[in-house]
Amino acid sequence: MSGMPAGYSAFIIILIAALTFGARFFPFAVFSRGGETPKAVTYIGNVLPPAVMIMLVVYCVKEVEVFSWPHGAPEAVSIAAVALLYKFTKNSLIAMVGGTVLYMVLVQAVFK
Repeated sequence: MSGMPAGYSAFIIILIAALTFGARFFPFAVFSRGGETPKAVTYIGNVLPPAVMIMLVVYCVKEVEVFSWPHGAPEAVSIAAVALLYKFTKNSLIAMVGGTVLYMVLVQAVFK
């Protein structure tokens, strides 16, 4: 059986657990003094989620070939479905899962 030694694996697991705990604990340690949250942190909290979603969309469609079949139709329909699902449900999870399922149906069954 090959692989990492047990001590090394345990060290990696403990390190990852400590970093995860630290990342979760840090905001409470810094901002729990009863004061107001800094405006920069509030701004980042408001701007970052939509920016990440836009980057994910750009990453997903960067290699779509619009000059050959199916001309980006599955991607365009799925993106529109995600936008509509989010508009009507206000639930990101439902919108993303719905768009993903629709995309898979389109590429596997409709636009073969």
